[in-house]
Amino acid sequence: LALGVLAITPLRVLARNAEAFTATTPDAALSALFGDKTVTDSDQVKLKVPDIAENGAVVPVSVESAMAGISSISIVVVENPNPLSARFQINPGVAANISTRIKMGESSDVIAAVETEQGVFVARKNVKVTIGGCGG
Repeated sequence: LALGVLAITPLRVLARNAEAFTATTPDAALSALFGDKTVTDSDQVKLKVPDIAENGAVVPVSVESAMAGISSISIVVVENPNPLSARFQINPGVAANISTRIKMGESSDVIAAVETEQGVFVARKNVKVTIGGCGG
C-alpha cells in the first residue's frame, strides 16, 4: 500500500523544500529557499539558455560558476505557475556546473540562483517560447 501511495505522490511533495517548489511567485520561492539571505545579480554566474525556445516542454539550461563555497544552484522560471523548476545541492569541492531541461509555459525570464556562504548570486535571461510546454 505504501508503494502505491508513493507512486501517485507528486515528486515536488517529496522534495526537501516542498514550500519552495509549491510557491506560486518567484519571490515566494526564493524566500522559501534562501530566507533573508541577500540576493545579488552577478556576472560570476553563467546562465546558458536559448534566446528562443522552439518547444517550451524541453528547454535546455546550463548554469556554472567558479565562485568558492557553492552549496546549491536553483533555476526559477518567473512566469511558470510554480516558478521553482529545479534545485541542485552541490557537494564541497565539486565543480558547480549543471545542465538540465526545464518546462516553460510561456515566454519568461529564467533566473539561475547560486547559493554560497556569502549570499545568493543570480543571473537572468529572457527566453521567448514559441510552443508552450506547461499544458500549452
